[in-house]
Amino acid sequence: MLSRVADSLYWTSRYVERAENVARLVAVNGYLTLDLPSTVNQWNPLIEAMGGENLFEARYGVPTQDNVVRFLTYEEDNASSILASIRAARSNARSVREFITLEMWEQINRLYLKVGSDARAGLTSQDWFDDIITGCQLIAGITDGTMSHGEGWHFCRLGRMIERADNTSRMLDVRYLFSIPLENDTARPYDDILWAALLRSVSALEMYRKKHRRIVPDRMVDFLILDTEFPRSIHHCVMESESRVRAVLGTPERTFRNTAEQRFGRLRSRLDYTAVAEIQAQGVHEFIDALQVELNAANEAVYETFFRIPATA
Repeated sequence: MLSRVADSLYWTSRYVERAENVARLVAVNGYLTLDLPSTVNQWNPLIEAMGGENLFEARYGVPTQDNVVRFLTYEEDNASSILASIRAARSNARSVREFITLEMWEQINRLYLKVGSDARAGLTSQDWFDDIITGCQLIAGITDGTMSHGEGWHFCRLGRMIERADNTSRMLDVRYLFSIPLENDTARPYDDILWAALLRSVSALEMYRKKHRRIVPDRMVDFLILDTEFPRSIHHCVMESESRVRAVLGTPERTFRNTAEQRFGRLRSRLDYTAVAEIQAQGVHEFIDALQVELNAANEAVYETFFRIPATA
């Protein structure tokens, strides 16, 4: 497969996953306004999580609900907005139309046309965000259900898993940085609401409660970082990413033939043998910072190994 094709398939899935994550995050935060007091600003952390502080401040200034929703939904210059992500996903899919299925292309194009039309109307209701989440999930399901599970599918899956791991790490990190101090018992209910919102933002609340029942920060860190079965935990995403990278070249486990396989193997091994007590001892923020550095290095290794075109002499 041409590196150009692999690159486009990879980024098509990353952008679709990103749009879904942002839509879920904004929708969950919208529901939070019904439960939290007006003195708690839960919108500023969303800008921090998406890494668009400078652009947002230059364009909008104050992080009000309307400004943040607009920035994350329809801001064309924000690469993480829903509109920009869906547009980029369609552009990449269009460039490799002959390598994806008709059903995939139709769903991507249908979602692109919907978002473009709704952007002109300025729609931002809770139901609208639910429709975007469903539309993105349809693309992922159609990809898995209609595309042959060969090289192209492996790159689609790889892009989705790397984007998902990055999103989960960002959400968990921001939740710690912007937590409400537990100075008295009256603050505790709001803290629980915010922890539950974090779980909802990564579609983890129901599965977490089935496994751990009560919302306890240590257990949440364990579930979202180290759990091997939940499909949005960082550990699971890294395991799946390593499997997709190995599958492309047929590399046996416990060996590596390129830097990408080496990077993912090291990161997966680190998570295999990490306990939640070690994370707490190091500091959740510090651990996630180091983890994101490793994820970025693994992503760069994927680019260097599979996508970069060597310079000609």
